[in-house]
Amino acid sequence: MPRHRSWAEPFRIKVVEPIHLLSRAERTEAMARAGYNTFLLRSDDVFIDLLTDSGTSAMSDYQWAGMMLGDEAYAGSRNFYHLEDAVRTHYGYRHMVPTHQGRGAEHILSQILIKPGDHVPGNMYFTTTRLHQELAGGTFHDVIIDEAHDPTSTHPFKGNVDLGKLERLVDEVGAEHVPYVSVAATVNMAGGQPISMANMRAVREYCRGKGIRVILDATRAVENAYFIKVREPGWSDRSVAEILKEFCSLSDGCTMSGKKDALVNIGGWLALNDDDLFDEARNLVVVYEGLHTYGGMAGRDMEAMARGIEESVQEDHIRARIGQVEYLGRHLIDEGVPIVLPIGGHAIFLDAKRFYPQIPQDEFPAQTLAAELYVDSGVRAMERGIVSAGRNSTTGDHNYPKLELVRLTLPRRVYTQAHMDVTWESVAELYEKRDQVRGLRMVYEPKYLRFFQARFERL
Repeated sequence: MPRHRSWAEPFRIKVVEPIHLLSRAERTEAMARAGYNTFLLRSDDVFIDLLTDSGTSAMSDYQWAGMMLGDEAYAGSRNFYHLEDAVRTHYGYRHMVPTHQGRGAEHILSQILIKPGDHVPGNMYFTTTRLHQELAGGTFHDVIIDEAHDPTSTHPFKGNVDLGKLERLVDEVGAEHVPYVSVAATVNMAGGQPISMANMRAVREYCRGKGIRVILDATRAVENAYFIKVREPGWSDRSVAEILKEFCSLSDGCTMSGKKDALVNIGGWLALNDDDLFDEARNLVVVYEGLHTYGGMAGRDMEAMARGIEESVQEDHIRARIGQVEYLGRHLIDEGVPIVLPIGGHAIFLDAKRFYPQIPQDEFPAQTLAAELYVDSGVRAMERGIVSAGRNSTTGDHNYPKLELVRLTLPRRVYTQAHMDVTWESVAELYEKRDQVRGLRMVYEPKYLRFFQARFERL
């Protein structure tokens, strides 16, 4: 039998940033001071930061070299044209409007496509996406397959759209009131789960027959392309770059946060194929973001993102990126810790309902688990459950999602396997002591996107 061989990251470390582990007493004090909300912790108080993969990646020497070539002209920066070429080459869209980050693109898209009373179906909500749709007068409808709401299901493409749900919604509200179908790849709130090429093609064909656009949230579409390559029959011999471009060809446009797949600290874009929509978007970006050749970004950031797009589709890079997530997930599975299955792309999602079955959902089990993890080991994670789901806009009651999760989000090219070992060991120890923990009560709640700034206290 051939010996199992370990793999190694396809890079070596050139610059390091010191991190410091506070004492348990100091971590306990810091967590209380932050109102048991990991978003309100100071980064200096965090040892291993798994809050988000948004803007937290390590840039390469190739990207840093590009930063030195920033053309900071107010209009017509050469770096804009480099970015435009990279988007056309790897994502395939005709037009690109730069924005300061993904939610800038979501805002402009919602303003140009959604009218009051419209309905936007999608494969599970995302917080900022849904809010921009609602602020424009639309109503979001979840049309993802049922397996996506079951953390124990091992369906390989839990991000798939349920065509039956989509068809029933369109029949009910009328195609003229559905400006587009919002397709996320991968689906963050479901656990970083991908959508298959076959399902995307079926959505495209259905929408074409109804005259409905398909708009992709391409934030982690490179990771989605990798899952198509390794999970969907018929794609294993195609490159991730080829799969990405074909996948995007099944949509009419996309919103993009370049802070994830594209390996930069800031930036995004809205891409469109329709000339008239592009004209509207290019006009609005001047109002809300900046001129259409910088959109809220410096020239150096556009250059770094153009180069990051090139690197993001390299086979070695994406294999190692997903491989590190799998490494963390496999250790947690071996320890019996309940996580969302199958292991997704950018994060491991702890199932807080099964982790803390004694804590009712309105006492915030996921928020509690994220706080306990920080106090135990200095690892910062993020709640993705009832707090993130917000309140019903009509009744004012909590939305009660079926998934009550804590997201351990891995920045790209930042942490070593030793950091992952510290993380899974801490989670496993918390799981052994799970019966001793009680929940939280919310003592401050902002009007919008409450998970960012809400404060809690222990029960």
